[in-house]
Amino acid sequence: MDEESVDRSEGFGERLLGLLLDRARLLPPQLIAPLIAEEVAGIGGRDVSILLQDYAQELLVPLPGRKLHVGQPEPMADSPAGRAFLSADVVEVPRVHGVRMYLPLLDGSDQVGVMALTLDAVGDDDRRLLRRLAGLVADMLVTKNAYTDQFFLARRREPMSLSAEIQWGLLPPLTMSVPQVAVAGILEPAYRVAGDSFDYALNDNILHAAVIDAMGHGLDAAAMATIAIGAYRHARRVFISLAEKYAFMDDAVTRQFGPDHFVTAQLMHVNIATGEMELVNAGHPAPLLIRDGRVVRQLESATTLPIGFGGEEPRIREHTLQPGDRVLCYTDGIIEEHVAGGELFGEQRLIRCVNRLGEELSQGMRADLLRLSHTLKRERGGRTSDDATLFMIEWHGGAADHLAVLD
Repeated sequence: MDEESVDRSEGFGERLLGLLLDRARLLPPQLIAPLIAEEVAGIGGRDVSILLQDYAQELLVPLPGRKLHVGQPEPMADSPAGRAFLSADVVEVPRVHGVRMYLPLLDGSDQVGVMALTLDAVGDDDRRLLRRLAGLVADMLVTKNAYTDQFFLARRREPMSLSAEIQWGLLPPLTMSVPQVAVAGILEPAYRVAGDSFDYALNDNILHAAVIDAMGHGLDAAAMATIAIGAYRHARRVFISLAEKYAFMDDAVTRQFGPDHFVTAQLMHVNIATGEMELVNAGHPAPLLIRDGRVVRQLESATTLPIGFGGEEPRIREHTLQPGDRVLCYTDGIIEEHVAGGELFGEQRLIRCVNRLGEELSQGMRADLLRLSHTLKRERGGRTSDDATLFMIEWHGGAADHLAVLD
């Protein structure tokens, strides 16, 4: 297509994006790919690829589809697509015949994947329009994901256990970011996880968060985790205090599974305006407080029995965060893995890994948590014999009211 004949003005962009919006409601999932390819062709683009993160969060894998360019999976850690995904920013790679653009697909703040395409040349109008197009594509992929297995099958790189299938269906988006606070989580082993899970919700100025580890392995653990997370969500939407949430979850697990089953948990409230944090730790390793890239201390709390043991009302421990602080929660599968020689991995080795990575240039919380997860796995010799979860909160404070005001 003649470069000078392509209209990329604001009016043209509105018509192009409007067409996508008009058709999105009735569009079957398998027609997303050809429609996106047609939209990109309308601004002179070609070789369109939709890359989705795999469940192990190590690769960006191509979504097959008519009119899409389907190449090889690209590594998250060292590729242009991976840089776009982890930084949530556009990456442009000059080529002999044009520029290859990699645009993060952001549904809100959760990274769905990356859209890649080639243009003969790139200007500011292209960048503005393609960012908006990528946002719509991400929304369509998330919405249509509920109607099809196509995207799931593209992301799955190896057989997945039934318990893992249940757990992945239980999870909220793996990341959330607003100006005041961000969260991110990782489950391992991605294709065999059973009893670990996490959940969160931002209700007004309070971030509600929970990390759980149901005892055992396989379907029993997955079923217990499902009950625990379901009870947590119900309590979160009905009650206010952490103590009430704990009691409600305890009653649900006891009634369903009896006195010999339990779930360890961390329950948290973070006031995103003030940084005040409330914590109940029911049998988990204490979270780590990370400040300026280094672990400064463990966030201790009063001893509370695991959920399912009928414990007394827990005492709430309060902490105050400073802007930029990170809180790292982890389950015992991280530190109780046996490494070479039979030695336990341990908390001190975890802290050393966090501090070592903190000395390097930060790429943002999502990228840093992925790097930490991959580093820990290498340090463990590539083994993850038990469920191992990382969940991080990063608090900045401030306000976001300006986002609701039109310029």
